[in-house]
Amino acid sequence: MKNSKQLERHFKGVANHRRIDILFLVKQADGITLEEIAGKLRSNFKTISEHTRRLVQAGLLNKKYKGRNVTHSLSPYGQEFVRFITTFSHS
Repeated sequence: MKNSKQLERHFKGVANHRRIDILFLVKQADGITLEEIAGKLRSNFKTISEHTRRLVQAGLLNKKYKGRNVTHSLSPYGQEFVRFITTFSHS
């Protein structure tokens, strides 16, 4: 069972519409790079970089270095949050 401080970290991680968009995009395209995320969301590279950094800190996104590129995938908690947000948005 998570304590309230741990829960706060996860909830703050998704407390932005752009971060929610990133989570859904990564769910669709596992292993997507930062450049691809910025392109698909039509957003600034540095802005997306900061949002993905916060999602990683929140434990919702994993990043893996492949040469000069960084690929992203959902963590197990990220997958749970995407399910929660999907369910919540349909109710």
